Amino acid sequence: MALGIAKPRNRKIIRPMLASFRRAFFSGVVLLAPLGITFFVFNWLVLKIGGSFKNKVFFFLPREILSDPQMELFWNITATIIVVCLITLLGFLSRYFVAKYLWSIGERILHNLPVVNTVYTSVKQIIDTFSSENRAVFQKVVIIQFPREGSYAMGFLTSRSKGEIRNKTEKPMQNVFVPTTPNPTSGFLVMLPEDEVKELDMSVGEGMKFIISGGAVVPDWKPANALSNEAN
Repeated sequence: MALGIAKPRNRKIIRPMLASFRRAFFSGVVLLAPLGITFFVFNWLVLKIGGSFKNKVFFFLPREILSDPQMELFWNITATIIVVCLITLLGFLSRYFVAKYLWSIGERILHNLPVVNTVYTSVKQIIDTFSSENRAVFQKVVIIQFPREGSYAMGFLTSRSKGEIRNKTEKPMQNVFVPTTPNPTSGFLVMLPEDEVKELDMSVGEGMKFIISGGAVVPDWKPANALSNEAN
C-alpha cells in the first residue's frame, strides 16, 4: 500500500520538473539560435569572401605570409571587411551619381517647357532664398523710407558699410536689401545712415513671409514693455 501511494506522488513531482526542464531548454535554444545562425553566416562569409579575395586584396604580400595557418583567419576576416566596405562605397557612389544625373535630366526637361519653366524657376528661387545660407546673410528685418520720403519699405540689414563707402560718406552707413513682392529674389540695395534705418523685432523668416504674401501674413507682435510686464 505504501509503495502504491508513493508512485503517484513521484509522478506529481517528476512531471513538473520535466516540464520546467523542457521550457528552460527551449528558452536556451531560442536565446542561442540567433547567435549560432549569426556565427554560421559570418563564418561562411569569411570563408567564401575572405578565402576567395584574400590573395587579390593582399596581392602585395608574400604568399608565405598569407598561407600561414596561424594567420589564415586574420587575413580572411580582414579581406572580408575590405571587400564589404568597397562594395558599400561603390553602392553609395552609384546612387549619388545616378541620382544627380537623373536630377539634371529632369531639370533640363522642366526648363524646356514654356509655362512650367517659369513656375519652376520662380519656386526654386524662393526656396533658395529661404535656404540657411542666404538667410544667414540677413542680420535684421528693418523698415526704411523708400522709394521716397514718407513711404516705407521693409528690407533686410545685410551689413554696415566699410572701407571706401564709409570713408566717402563720412558717417556710419548700413546696407539694406529691399526685396520685391512676391518674388524676393530680386530687389534693391540701399545704403542709408544708421539713424534712418529702423530695426524690427520680427525674425528674418517672418519678414520673408510678410514680403512674399504682399503684406497679407502679418506676424504677431507685442511691445517689449508688455512682455516684461507679463514676465513680472
